[in-house]
Amino acid sequence: MSDSNTTTAPTAVISAKPVVLPAPGRGEDLQVRVSAPATGRDLPVIVLSHGYGSSMNGYAPLADHWAAGGFVVVQPTHLDSRTLAVPAEDPRTPRIWRFRIEDITRVLDGLGVLEAAVPGLAGRVDRDRVAVAGHSWGAQTVSTLLGARVLDGDGTPGEDMSDPRVKAGVLLALTGLGDSLTPFAAEHFPFMKPSFDTMTPPALIVAGDNDQSHLSTRGPDWFTDPYTHSPGAKSLLTLFGAEHSLGGVSGHEVAETTDENPARVALIQQLSTAFLHSALGGEDAGWKAAVTALEDAPDPLGTLQSK
Repeated sequence: MSDSNTTTAPTAVISAKPVVLPAPGRGEDLQVRVSAPATGRDLPVIVLSHGYGSSMNGYAPLADHWAAGGFVVVQPTHLDSRTLAVPAEDPRTPRIWRFRIEDITRVLDGLGVLEAAVPGLAGRVDRDRVAVAGHSWGAQTVSTLLGARVLDGDGTPGEDMSDPRVKAGVLLALTGLGDSLTPFAAEHFPFMKPSFDTMTPPALIVAGDNDQSHLSTRGPDWFTDPYTHSPGAKSLLTLFGAEHSLGGVSGHEVAETTDENPARVALIQQLSTAFLHSALGGEDAGWKAAVTALEDAPDPLGTLQSK
């Protein structure tokens, strides 16, 4: 990565928002934030899907770190964002989970427009190296582009919404199998019945061992299902004591963070950056070093397993 991956000084990051992509049938156009290192070429892309209620302005601990680490980070604002205030009775509400997936596809289709919208970015993006990342509902959203399917009422896998342009993923606090939903969740969130059998691309899955969801009848191990039940090259980072916020990935000092822990967030930053450089560019040294550092830590913040 030429000079975009330096460790001697902070890397300058440039950002543009809102970049607007036309979205017929969505009710309003798609607003996107694009961040990238000020220098470097052949930059891979990460499309980052926010959790419920957030926006393109959230997840600074991840977006800024990834951009400084040599990635172009694209953050769409989904229809559930509090910034859009779509009411619960809006006719789009039952389909917001589908609109979210379409938002990611629209970003992939519009990478040329997004690249041109950021001063100095044109010609520096490698559109053949694309990863998706997401937290909570955002992880559920992007998992479908990695091949996860939503099961219908009789357990038959629904539409294949995978995208061959997506080469890898980072899935943070991704919910598990639908047979462990509470009766309320099963009735109201039918899209939370995944099959991971066809989620084949490389992915880093991050779970907190204190993440007790009110949507599940199981304990925190529910969030390890995406690793257990998916094929292919996967790694699972299980963070000790982490709740659904995983230490604060959704933002610095945001209200929804219940387990603020800067060291935990720093570990996610380091491992996810190294993982994506390995998965997208074959730069394995950084990933191996990050894994070794975690394994050799005298007081580790979590455990990592891979298959």
